[in-house]
Amino acid sequence: MSVRLGATLLLCLLIGLPPAAADPTSFTCKFAAGTAHAYDKGQFVLEQPAPLTFSISAINGGAQSAELHTERGTGTLRLVQAVNATHFLEVVTEGYLNITTVYDKDEATGKYPAVHSRHLGILGQPVITQYQGFCEGKD
Repeated sequence: MSVRLGATLLLCLLIGLPPAAADPTSFTCKFAAGTAHAYDKGQFVLEQPAPLTFSISAINGGAQSAELHTERGTGTLRLVQAVNATHFLEVVTEGYLNITTVYDKDEATGKYPAVHSRHLGILGQPVITQYQGFCEGKD
């Protein structure tokens, strides 16, 4: 069996298959559309969130880590690899959770479809936001 695998790998090298594209080491993400729900007086009330832009850098799949850069500063992200997406998890100081999922590149647009969700609270009341947008990869 190992002889077949070795022969197959050698054949691929000899016929000149192009190397697999490297994953980006950073992203710039822009989210123009989204929804927010704030809990008020026993019910969730729909609100319109402001557009959101941030970057993710120092992506290290082996260490399952990355860095978040926003207009307010930087943060540490945990990385979880899925079949066709990468999840970036941020646990903020107060213990709330932000999740950004960046899907595989859309070859037609050259962009990476993405979703950003925030699970937080303001003055003890739940606030949940979810954005849809795109990230651009950089090496």
